[in-house]
Amino acid sequence: MAPSIQLTSVGAGDNDDSGDLEDVRLLDSYDKHDVDDGIKRIQVRISGMTCAACSNSVEAALKSVDGVIEASVALLQNKADVVFNRNLVKDEDIKNAIEDAGFEAEILHEPGSLGPKPVGESAVVGQFTIGGMTCAACVNSVEGILKNISGVKKAVVALATSLGEVEYDPNVISKEDIVTAIEDAGFEATFVQSTSQDEIVLGVIGVCSLVDARVLENMLSGMKGVRQFRFDPLMSELNVVFDPHVLSSRSLVDGIRVVSNGKFKLHVRSPYARMASKDVSDSSTMFRLFISSLLLSIPLFFMGVICPHIPFVYSLLLWRCGPFLMGDWLKWALVSVIQFGVGKRFYVAAIRALRNGSTNMDVLVALGTTASYVYSVCALLYGALTGFWSTTYFETSAMLITFVLLGKYLECLAKGKTSDAIKKLVELTPATALLVVKDKDGRSIEEREIDSLLIQPSDILKVLPGTKILKIPVDAIVTRGSSYVNESMVTGESIPVLKEINASVIGGTINLHGVLHIQATKVGSDTVLSQIINLVETAQMSKAPIQKFADYVASIFVPTIVVLSLLTLLCWYTAGALGAYPEEWLPENGNHFVFALMFSISVVVIACPCALGLATPTAVMVATGVGANNGVLIKGGESLERAQMVKYVIFDKTGTLTQGKATVTVAKVFAGMDRGEFLKLVASAEASSEHPLAKAILQYARHFHFFDGSSLTNGSQNDANELKSGWLYDASDFSAIPGRGVQCVIDGKRILVGNRKLLMESGINISTEVENFVVELEESARTGILVAWDDILIGVLGVADSLKREAAVVIEGLQKMGITPVMVTGDNWRTARAVAKEVGIQDVRAEVMPAGKADVVRSFQKDGSIVAMVGDGINDSPALAAADVGMAIGAGTDIAIEAANYVLMRDNLEDVITAIDLSRKTFSRIRLNYVFAMAYNVIAVPVAAGVLFPSLGIKLPPWVAGACMALSSVSVVCSSLLLRRYRKPRLTTILEFDIVVN
Repeated sequence: MAPSIQLTSVGAGDNDDSGDLEDVRLLDSYDKHDVDDGIKRIQVRISGMTCAACSNSVEAALKSVDGVIEASVALLQNKADVVFNRNLVKDEDIKNAIEDAGFEAEILHEPGSLGPKPVGESAVVGQFTIGGMTCAACVNSVEGILKNISGVKKAVVALATSLGEVEYDPNVISKEDIVTAIEDAGFEATFVQSTSQDEIVLGVIGVCSLVDARVLENMLSGMKGVRQFRFDPLMSELNVVFDPHVLSSRSLVDGIRVVSNGKFKLHVRSPYARMASKDVSDSSTMFRLFISSLLLSIPLFFMGVICPHIPFVYSLLLWRCGPFLMGDWLKWALVSVIQFGVGKRFYVAAIRALRNGSTNMDVLVALGTTASYVYSVCALLYGALTGFWSTTYFETSAMLITFVLLGKYLECLAKGKTSDAIKKLVELTPATALLVVKDKDGRSIEEREIDSLLIQPSDILKVLPGTKILKIPVDAIVTRGSSYVNESMVTGESIPVLKEINASVIGGTINLHGVLHIQATKVGSDTVLSQIINLVETAQMSKAPIQKFADYVASIFVPTIVVLSLLTLLCWYTAGALGAYPEEWLPENGNHFVFALMFSISVVVIACPCALGLATPTAVMVATGVGANNGVLIKGGESLERAQMVKYVIFDKTGTLTQGKATVTVAKVFAGMDRGEFLKLVASAEASSEHPLAKAILQYARHFHFFDGSSLTNGSQNDANELKSGWLYDASDFSAIPGRGVQCVIDGKRILVGNRKLLMESGINISTEVENFVVELEESARTGILVAWDDILIGVLGVADSLKREAAVVIEGLQKMGITPVMVTGDNWRTARAVAKEVGIQDVRAEVMPAGKADVVRSFQKDGSIVAMVGDGINDSPALAAADVGMAIGAGTDIAIEAANYVLMRDNLEDVITAIDLSRKTFSRIRLNYVFAMAYNVIAVPVAAGVLFPSLGIKLPPWVAGACMALSSVSVVCSSLLLRRYRKPRLTTILEFDIVVN
């Protein structure tokens, strides 16, 4: 489950109108059965599956076991989820059934999703950068290696970000062992960060020599609480493992600074900064290789094209030096450097892939360039021995490697752009903060600048406007001062928000005017901004179901291309030997074998599995980043894929379609009592209640009593005790009756405040006049609160929760998009119908209990329709989890946000349309990427094989084929990058035309 996010004071106030709901269970995708004592679900790791046929046979074997209720096998994850009756079947029976089918099986305990959060005391989630991956086959290979390591529980690898997340038991395996395992498989690996709270990576300034390094090590050795450390002098990086109960990270940094008298300055190395520097390093390395290859290839181009037109230079190239011409010596030497020096990375990667039982693009490049190089060397040696000189193709090998490296460099740049969203989010947090140091009496004695990553809970910080410390570093509460804060970068709300004492502020937002003193409440990974970054990262790490197609194709792609290449060689050579084509087609001094070999090499190098592998992850990366920038957080590729197929959107009423702020609009007295006295009685009864309606009644009564207009407009920020101070009657024997109202005793007489059911069950008669008035309120979308004192009905209050201004337009917009809106609420039918009529919803479900909302969702799913649920309260969480796409309003509760697939940060219903529209645009782009990648290979491979040569004379030399291959993956990434130009749809535009949905 992805981490929960709590947005502090972003929009609407509390929305707890559902009452208490204890022990809410968040459903997952396998909770299709009512789990009782006899039903159990386990996950099984399966080894040996290679294709869809294998997974189907395992699934069939599991389903044939008596007592197995449901079985689902995931080929790419090498796992099976099995739901069974444990009274009939044991775990071992499941394992035996899989092994009897010819596969290896291992029961996995405590199944769950991998996310960037702590997973328990015995498990740590580590993040690693993995270099050298080129396609989906590499990803599958690395995942397979990681999952087979003892102590590793789960592993997820993302091609587009070159990141791997590994959940492991640190008591069994260390992060260094994981890095070693990846490197032993031939890939590059670097540890980035983990959820372990006792480890920190620091950059060190001031270590200029080996003596300084030893001094630093001696300081650390003598520091209490330091368990182990490692200093890297090349990176000036210090890795420290410490006891968090004895030593804090800030104490560690301050301690070294003090002991060294300021010589050594330490700062926390942000994992994102380290990853960014590695990306820059990778791009620089690729650029350096490309330039090296290009500079060595230019002389080859001159020798082949320019020099023949310069007699003196050409004569030097034709000068015989030993067995070969000078030109041949030069070509051989230059190409050897390119082939085995610059192109070494392709051989390393190809050997690595083959050793792991997979194939990738590097195998194709190595095969094509080696074939060209080896043939040219053989042609030279054959000419020296026999005197028959054939044409050499050294330049083909050199130009192939040059163009492939150019494509890889451009791909690195383009892939770097796809992660811009993460970089922008990280940059929101200031690097430093101004810490206010106080003495025991609470007086400020010092202000000093510290690393923002070293802030601790309860720290007092000073935020100044108009300086580099104008950004609020962490989530906090204002303790002194007032100012307007720009929260648009986190919440999407463009209007600055006034922050005064006790107001909550969000890390990463900007202080615009006054000086603020704030007290840190959430730091590090607990801040809203950190959890947003984690959500986006998790989404980018996840795989959309559509990617399974690319993974399958990648697994068979290279072997298929190699077979086609050999068939091309065989067909052209056989046709030439049989005289099926004229000799004029042959190259100068060439033969049928050389002619066929060039076609064969072109087939090998033009095929590109990378384009297929990048089609989905790059688009998902860009889309999740674009969504975050627009206030829509997406929790994964699967959620993104489902949203584009949504047929029904179910809205909760209170706090979703409405503002979630109840206000009393009318108070009518039926017993001849003074209105002020009536309101004072009702307020006295409601003073002990925590219900939102009670708060609204208190505010209204207080305003009436004191004629204080501010109590209505700013009542949500008033202290509760102020509302309940001396002007109220003393109430005794108070009790809240769920779903009914409250009752208490005032002056020895019982007072009841609630709905019809409360009064009727208490035997109090409701006159026709009162009933008509209540019906009138309900038909105007207001809730009627009835009041009885001494068993006599004395009055009615009308409470309204106004609709959000955009609600009606959003509903109409969804209908224009071909989506059916539905409203579900626990309110009475009349009020529900009145609200639905006002916003334009035809399908209404009222008087629904929280658990019943999930049943409503399932009723729409019965025909296979994709259903989205939009809600905000804890009572919505079962429905959010049951829906195919759950959308939590950002100002809602933690549990609602955790249960949802989308988080709408702005608490604005327009973002429901944005979420669905972005999903549709993203998957249109993914389909376009797949069409291009498939069409490229389907068209390019036959052309390279020479299918069009006999009729049209079209022939692709190997170096041209290599250029096409290099640019194909770049074009797919650039296609995904076009999603960065996405703009939120304007409702006025949507309402102008209908979108036809198949």
